[in-house]
Amino acid sequence: MQIIPAIDIKDGHCVRLKQGDMQTATVFSEDPAAMAQHWLELGAQRLHLVDLNGAVAGKPKNELAIREIVSVVGDDIPVQLGGGIRDLDTIERYLDDGISYVIIGTAAVKNPGLLHDACYAFPGHIIVGLDARDGKVATDGWSKMTGHDVVDLARKFEDYGVEAIVYTDIGRDGMLSGVNLEATVRLAREIKTPVIASGGLSSIKDIQELVPYEADGIIGAIAGRALYEGRLDFKEALKAAKGGE
Repeated sequence: MQIIPAIDIKDGHCVRLKQGDMQTATVFSEDPAAMAQHWLELGAQRLHLVDLNGAVAGKPKNELAIREIVSVVGDDIPVQLGGGIRDLDTIERYLDDGISYVIIGTAAVKNPGLLHDACYAFPGHIIVGLDARDGKVATDGWSKMTGHDVVDLARKFEDYGVEAIVYTDIGRDGMLSGVNLEATVRLAREIKTPVIASGGLSSIKDIQELVPYEADGIIGAIAGRALYEGRLDFKEALKAAKGGE
């Protein structure tokens, strides 16, 4: 199982939010590319980038910082990116820049046709981000709840041919309260598409609880605040993800 460091970018800086609230941003680095290099040197197998300003604006806002990260990482590991991706031109531009996987979140829920077209045009490069609370999907930076059941939507998107699903429990993200294991495992078991757990990862214990469900399709977990605040040692996390102690 992969432990995937998150680099959330706001105003060109590496930050973390609590429950998606832009007013709660904590700056952890002025240089996201240096942070990417740091995780690469520690053995990261993948990076998770979010353009936070882009997510709010509905269009890319931190392309320079994103390009710098890609130039640092090169072909060493894949980079996945979400935030403000609302059309095929943006997807194509990011893939041309060297991003490996583009994550479509709000746009997938509001405009399924875009997701369908993206999977057809860029097979193997499209990930869906499903953010949920109590089994229902949220959109627009988590500010709006929908009536969509997360499993139902995941099945629909699976038929489109998405590469993976990033599942975030928005009640836990940035709160260091632990992954919603039950909900994540339930989703993974209901679909064949690989699932990446997100939201609330806080300790080695969370990873140890997730590892047994790798066979059910949970291929990775995104780690953010816990890594940046030193609550989770990345090398220890990698060891735990391989089934070690």
